[in-house]
Amino acid sequence: MAHLSRRTLISVAAAFGALPQHALAASPKTIGWEDLIPAGVPYGEIIGQGEIDALNDTWLPEFDENASKLNKDLHGAYIKMPGYILPIDVSTKGVTSFILVPYVGACIHTPPPPANQLVFVDSKKPWPSDKLWDPVWVTGQMRHEMQSTSVADIGYALTADAMEVYVW
Repeated sequence: MAHLSRRTLISVAAAFGALPQHALAASPKTIGWEDLIPAGVPYGEIIGQGEIDALNDTWLPEFDENASKLNKDLHGAYIKMPGYILPIDVSTKGVTSFILVPYVGACIHTPPPPANQLVFVDSKKPWPSDKLWDPVWVTGQMRHEMQSTSVADIGYALTADAMEVYVW
C-alpha cells in the first residue's frame, strides 16, 4: 500500500474543493416546470381571473402570493430542464442571455407566466439565432434569484453549462 504525504493529501483535497459543485455530480437532475413550484402549492391557485379587455383582446392575469413562492430544494441544484427561449442578449454569434419559458410565445404574445415559472439563463456558449423557436434542454446550476425586468418578474436564475435541442 502506497503512503501519501500530508502535503499530497492536502493538495488533492484542495483541488476537489475548488471544483464546482456540479462537476462532482454524476449527472444533472432532470426537472419539469411543475418542479419549480413548491410542494403543496397547486398551480391552479397561482393565477386568478385578472383583467380581460375584450375590445383589445388582451388579458392581464392576476397572480396571488403563491406566484413568487420558489422551490427551496432547487437552490444550488445541478439540473437539466426543457423550455423555450425568450432572447434578451442577442449578437451575431447567437443568444447568451435569455428567459427560459414553459411554452412558445410566453411573454411575447401572451401575458408572462408567474415568477416561479420563469428562469433567467446566462449561457457561456451562444445559442444559434436560427434555432430560437426550437425547444431546448438547458443544463446548469439553478439559483433562487427574484428579479424584475421590463418583460416579467423572474424567480430563478441559471448559468448554462450545456444546451441542446429538445427532442420528443
